[in-house]
Amino acid sequence: MADTFRILSYNVRSLRDDRAALARVVRGCRPDLLCVQESPRFFGWRRAARAMAVEFGLDMVVGGADASGNLLLAGKRVDVGAKETVFLRHRRGLHLRGMALAAVTIGGRRFTVASTHLSLDDGQRRDQAEEVLERLDGFAEREQAPSQVLCGDFNSHPDSAEWGTLTSRLVDAWQAAPEGEEFTSTARDPYQRLDAVFVSRDVTVLRAGVPTDLVAQADLAVASDHRPVLAVLAL
Repeated sequence: MADTFRILSYNVRSLRDDRAALARVVRGCRPDLLCVQESPRFFGWRRAARAMAVEFGLDMVVGGADASGNLLLAGKRVDVGAKETVFLRHRRGLHLRGMALAAVTIGGRRFTVASTHLSLDDGQRRDQAEEVLERLDGFAEREQAPSQVLCGDFNSHPDSAEWGTLTSRLVDAWQAAPEGEEFTSTARDPYQRLDAVFVSRDVTVLRAGVPTDLVAQADLAVASDHRPVLAVLAL
């Protein structure tokens, strides 16, 4: 199907782990779009992000330090339209969080994709879940790309209040079509699901989960401190 595409969400811990294993994981998943959390965001971050994209066989789209470490990368099938980076509302003393968004077209289908990384603080995280939905809606409406894919490290579990906020509007892709494994953290001893792909209700989920059938467990364990989520979707 021309309108089927692959999207990978991955917290890469600022490339502090085994970069060769990381590249093997990403390339093994063959994503059309990669939503990165904790991409390089300090001195020389653009150079580091470009080098990472080359290692993955992808192109930079938007994000990095301008989105507090959230970054979008894309393959050759993807036609990138509008793009945007934002910082989420900030509380003094807490880590600044952000969001990278783009309107993209694959196989003639236009949609919005976004990467985010929510706070470790419970109260701020609940507020950010609401804000992320507002930002996603606003961008999708402005850019006439109403179908939505939201990827990220949500620093919370599926039974949390913020997860409930997200699933009141979006579909948890793992719940819709689970394949592979569920838990994303920690990479060496996975016991919880912090990372997810959410989609609007007009997006069909063909599979979603940690792609243990496509990449080596040994690489997953050393590539980052999180494991990625791969979703195969159709509009």
